[in-house]
Amino acid sequence: MAGRNPSSVNIKLGLVAIAVVIAAGTLLYTQHIVNLLLQREHKIVRLYARSLQYLASDQSAQQDYSFIFDEVLSSIDFPMILTDANNQPLEPYSKNIRNVELDTSLTTQQQRAYLVKLIHKMDSQYSPIKVALDTIVLNYVHYGESDLVTQLRYLPYVEFAVASLFVLIGYVAFSYIKKSEQSNIWVGMSRETAHQLGTPLSSLMGWIEILKETEDPLRKKEIVAEIERDLVRLNKITMRFSKIGSIPMLKPTKLSEVVENVFDYLGRRIPQTGKKISLILEGDKTISALLNAELFEWVLENLIKNALDAIEGSDGTVKVNIGRENGHAIIDVSDTGKGIDMKFRRDIFRPGYSTKKRGWGLGLSLAKRIVETYHDGQIYLKESHPGKGSTFRIKLKIS
Repeated sequence: MAGRNPSSVNIKLGLVAIAVVIAAGTLLYTQHIVNLLLQREHKIVRLYARSLQYLASDQSAQQDYSFIFDEVLSSIDFPMILTDANNQPLEPYSKNIRNVELDTSLTTQQQRAYLVKLIHKMDSQYSPIKVALDTIVLNYVHYGESDLVTQLRYLPYVEFAVASLFVLIGYVAFSYIKKSEQSNIWVGMSRETAHQLGTPLSSLMGWIEILKETEDPLRKKEIVAEIERDLVRLNKITMRFSKIGSIPMLKPTKLSEVVENVFDYLGRRIPQTGKKISLILEGDKTISALLNAELFEWVLENLIKNALDAIEGSDGTVKVNIGRENGHAIIDVSDTGKGIDMKFRRDIFRPGYSTKKRGWGLGLSLAKRIVETYHDGQIYLKESHPGKGSTFRIKLKIS
């Protein structure tokens, strides 16, 4: 558990990569759209210039002059100014400008000065289109960018800011979630350790007190046997915790033997709860799988303890069925308890999640880690029906 989690680093780098891809993709695509719009505007300006040139060359076409304003000018959505051969604005200004706001409260001289300044600005962006008759220059058409093109130029920066905000929020949220999960894991591990050690230690202290008061040699032997059993349990707990965070040794093991060991341990403690619950082993008892017995017993203990807690009445059944499916060993742990809402089937494996008032939500999280990380298997909630019970399924490689 020490050190930096490579998966969290990869996720953070992935968020940055996504933001960069979004920004780069948006910039390239937007630039492509801007170029297409500029080409369209340039074509419209050239069409307008050719129309003026046509009118100047054919006096009979003057009657069709309305075509320019009705068809060509109607498609112009960018600023445009028509000037004479000396680049001076033509009067009346209102008829020779397009999409240019001109303050009518200004004097004619002030309006001209404003238009001349605007013409210089347009020419710094795009070269004016010449309207000529043979070799004689009649007019120049000056034009600039439309509001749409200008907005599109700023769009990538806006989207880059949005993408950056997305990464920032994602990073903060992810860091908070990871910190919360790690906190839950550490708290849960400390409590799980205390709980695991507490049961055999309490039992040992009780046996020692009884041993002090017992004179019968046969009874003493029985007590010593129970003490030895609790010491074996303590040693097993120590082995389990020592394997968390390291790579455990896997070897072919009969699944039925592991289940029976867990049944034996839990079966002797069920009467203490005041319940009459049957522990049933079914299926193929000859199936073996590659596993670490100490850790896998921990998985089964957590599943069966949860099953026992889920049975609210005094009677019930916890059934473990061993079988095969598609070359895998299948272990189904079923109970007749209160069931789990299937919409929580993913949350139940999250550290800190618990439906029990006194739980700390680490049992299923540990079980998932042991099965999937250490045994390369799968564990999931196969089915559950409120009021009828649940079935958890474990898949392992057959040895």
